[in-house]
Amino acid sequence: MTELKLTPKQEQFCQLYIELGNASEAYRQAYDADSMSENTVNRKAKEVLDNGKITARLEKIRKRHQSRHDVTVDTLLAELEEARRAAKGDGTRRPQANVMLSATMGKAKLLGLDRLSILQAKRYELEIEKIEAENNEDDDNTVQINIVRVGKDAN
Repeated sequence: MTELKLTPKQEQFCQLYIELGNASEAYRQAYDADSMSENTVNRKAKEVLDNGKITARLEKIRKRHQSRHDVTVDTLLAELEEARRAAKGDGTRRPQANVMLSATMGKAKLLGLDRLSILQAKRYELEIEKIEAENNEDDDNTVQINIVRVGKDAN
């Protein structure tokens, strides 16, 4: 396939159109349109979009952007979960609670669940896991919890 020969302004229009998603605004920024009416700018932008070389260049840019942006919420969640599990460890080393919490918070933000109460609950869960891991170092599956009563009913 031969290389498309566009003018610098046409190339700028293409880049701006992909970035902005608005042909008229891309036209305003790429071309000298200060003295043009809104209708003229809209018509000129449409003419540029109807140019076959512009259409081909836009398609090429879109394909390049798509491959670069094949990152989805699902792929990000999977990466964060992988980081969380790695930080949790395989039992041969101490879990990295801060890393686990950061990964969990990242997942919550992606899903729009990053309210304080949800994060506090996860932080407590991670702290419990950390305490359990520390207490299970001797392979004893029980956790001793001491409750101390304070006050009038302490007897």
